[in-house]
Amino acid sequence: MRLFVPRPQGGVCLARGAAATERLAKGARTRESILRVAVDLASVEGLEGLTIGRLAEELKMSKSGLFAHFGSKEELQLATVEMARQIFVERIIRPALAQPEGLPRLLGLCEGWLDHVKNRVFKGGCFFTAASFEFDSRSGPVRDAIASAMRTWLDVLTRAIVGAQKAHHIKAPIDAHKFAFEIYSLAMGANWALQLLDDKDAMAKARQNILERIKNLATPQCPLIKLK
Repeated sequence: MRLFVPRPQGGVCLARGAAATERLAKGARTRESILRVAVDLASVEGLEGLTIGRLAEELKMSKSGLFAHFGSKEELQLATVEMARQIFVERIIRPALAQPEGLPRLLGLCEGWLDHVKNRVFKGGCFFTAASFEFDSRSGPVRDAIASAMRTWLDVLTRAIVGAQKAHHIKAPIDAHKFAFEIYSLAMGANWALQLLDDKDAMAKARQNILERIKNLATPQCPLIKLK
């Protein structure tokens, strides 16, 4: 005897598809929430100290629950670096790039970087400054991911300086790559002074130094620069 097995109706298939999509979306939201905690934890205790066990303890979760999202310590570290990069883009780069090309965009990047440290976007200060010092003498995928993020940031700064030159806001002869490195060095130094020396004026001093430097390079066409 042949058995008749009814085929699922279209509505049932759609419902199953919607349920699967919702499960994936929920999983992605859970993973993002976990990684935002991991970023803060790593910014304070270091990436090397970020383990499945330590994060499970912080989140009051089981290790098996975290292993469902991250199969190893290195995978967790890489995902944490990527989350920190996304936060950095969201909070600093994207708002600055919405500014007109030239001095407004360059200042937006500089102010955004200093403000994100001052306002503790990452609990332990600048995530990438700390991670750079921690992994600068190591090798491997985690170091490569940190270095790639920092090269991208320097490239964004450099392009903003070139844009300010094209807009005739700052003098053309200056080497954009060297000036980006100078700005970055001042900002990293300020983070170091704030975190290690507890210098509460570190961000203000870095901001003044950067703005004074830009002011010295300004052309007559440059918009007014206000020192805070």
